Amino acid sequence: MQINETLDRYMMPAEWETHERTFVSWPVKDSMVWPENYDELCGGYAEVIRAIAAFEPVTVIVNPEQLEKASAMCGANVEFFEISHDDAWIRDNGPTFIWNANKKLKGINWRFNAWGEKYTPYDLDNALAPKILEMTRTFSWDAPIVLEGGSIHVDGEGTLLATEECLLNDNRNPELTRFEIEALVKAFVGVDKIIWLNKGLYGDETDGHVDNIACFARPGTIAMQVCFDPDDPNCEITMENLMRLRSTEDVNGRLPEIVEILQPPARYYRGKRLTLSYLNFYFVNGGLIVPVFGGDAEAYDYAAINKLQAIFPDRRIVAVDGMPLIKEGGNVHCITQQMPLGYL
Repeated sequence: MQINETLDRYMMPAEWETHERTFVSWPVKDSMVWPENYDELCGGYAEVIRAIAAFEPVTVIVNPEQLEKASAMCGANVEFFEISHDDAWIRDNGPTFIWNANKKLKGINWRFNAWGEKYTPYDLDNALAPKILEMTRTFSWDAPIVLEGGSIHVDGEGTLLATEECLLNDNRNPELTRFEIEALVKAFVGVDKIIWLNKGLYGDETDGHVDNIACFARPGTIAMQVCFDPDDPNCEITMENLMRLRSTEDVNGRLPEIVEILQPPARYYRGKRLTLSYLNFYFVNGGLIVPVFGGDAEAYDYAAINKLQAIFPDRRIVAVDGMPLIKEGGNVHCITQQMPLGYL
């Protein structure tokens, strides 16, 4: 397959770069695992949207029949795009923005197959990214690969974090070899080095998205959620990933500084373990929106917030209730997509 050479001059900026706006897709009741929790989920989305809107503009993608409900719950300073969609995880089915040295923006339209054909239908979600790019008048690159935004994280200098469990999963791109997947991701995102973790959090239905377990805090520094309880499956996952990080240099030859953030206690909903993660946070201009979980996790919430504040002393940290979102399988980072401040 041929990749346009022009694409190589573009790269995905780090998420902490200044945003022009944030995109969020409003929940769709018919796609929910627990549709009886719809009002609770909408309340969780609205809390996140209002928190982000205090820092930067927010554009909510909404099905036309939910516009009135969404606008009533989200408050002022929120724009709405009426675009029909199947599900509400815009990190995964929305566009990935890239820019060149002059900060001229383009958008990647990845193929989307609902996390390995786990949910149907998804044809509207697969068509969502180009519609957003069209409405923002952003040039679109169509990538010949299935990829979700939550499966990658970049440092803005040419290094990308991902898990083998997700990016190399046979339910995404079974026709491609590891070499071909690496080459396509590097070319479209504009990186030269992929740091491969083994797995994501135990029970993560996305097949181990990296945004639940590790992220760049800044170039050369990686925050990672850890577990040291040998009876918890996340302990083995943590030990393997830490071993890899401690022995893998980034594109600039640095062994990363690792900041460990202790996971909250295991929590279950209707017999299923929830993938609680403090690292499923979202950078906003001057701030950080962080999910917390309360109850038996209250002390862990407090410790995580303090650790994150130490990592990001110049950002105002806003804690939001992560429980309504995680019952459906994701959290703050999963429901957001940043558009960097650049030029079209």
